[in-house]
Amino acid sequence: MELTSDSVVATLEMSQIKSKDDEPFNSDGDYESLPPHVSVATHMTAGAVAGILEHTVMYPVDSVKTRMQSLQPDPNAQYRSVYEALKRIIQTEGIFRPLRGLNITMMGAGPAHALYFACYERVKRSLSDVIQSGGNSHLANGMAGSVATVLHDAVMNPAEVVKQRMQMYNSPYRGLLDCVRTITRTEGVGAFYRSYSTQLTMNIPFQAVHFITYELMQEHLNPHRHYHPGSHIVSGAVAGAVSAAITTPLDVCKTLLNTQENVALNSMNISGHLTGMANAFRTVYRLGGIAAFFKGVQARVIYQMPSTAIAWSVYEFFKYFLTKQQLEQEPGPGPL
Repeated sequence: MELTSDSVVATLEMSQIKSKDDEPFNSDGDYESLPPHVSVATHMTAGAVAGILEHTVMYPVDSVKTRMQSLQPDPNAQYRSVYEALKRIIQTEGIFRPLRGLNITMMGAGPAHALYFACYERVKRSLSDVIQSGGNSHLANGMAGSVATVLHDAVMNPAEVVKQRMQMYNSPYRGLLDCVRTITRTEGVGAFYRSYSTQLTMNIPFQAVHFITYELMQEHLNPHRHYHPGSHIVSGAVAGAVSAAITTPLDVCKTLLNTQENVALNSMNISGHLTGMANAFRTVYRLGGIAAFFKGVQARVIYQMPSTAIAWSVYEFFKYFLTKQQLEQEPGPGPL
């Protein structure tokens, strides 16, 4: 169905205003299906802001998650809960220690999420047109999320490697540049993408479940797809929790590949650097059995629920705001 500017404005204003021919506004023409003349820059700008805020607000919990996923942690870095971990880290290592590595995360999150949301919206719309004649297709949502993840992780993976190494207990790096230089000198540039295949193996199902859950929640909480902050927050939180819990085993393997945890690898008589998802799976299992695959699951869910809620609510707000601004700047129809 072709959307007119009048119908989009009606949706943006969250009303069911009748059109000039007294036909009620059709709720199938939701604001999420932005009209073709809206630039991809709208999605990219909204996505970049959402990504930066998502990672920034919840970053201390992400630091705790990385430490709790350590397979053989230092006795001084063993934590029973997220709260206890944050309290001990601040008391023993300083108030800013949970934020170490935030700078590289912000540098990566902006462009990564800009590509991520722009790709998702474009692919979702194209596939929905084919699969369900422009309607909301869960298959299209899942496939679009998977394609978007490939672009997102290509940008974000090096930032993840640096971030997680700086988050670990007794991290030997003085700062961001020292970490990048040391990894490049001692392990080569390939170290920044050592976990890329594992990251994709984790994030493709994560994002597929994430987007399908979010869109499914929106169908129930916000069927007319108006801008409705409460529904975006709740849908995002549920989507984040479900997808995070399901993919925790893969996240544990990714963390091991990123950090190359020396104590754990030495205890397994592994020399050199651990590579490959299969090796990571075997190593995790040999070190801790099935339970090891769910180390840090509490912190991961606690991190993802508000993070995803923030990302979606900020993204939807900026998409609404930027679209409304663009439509208001367009010239109205000339005199009849």
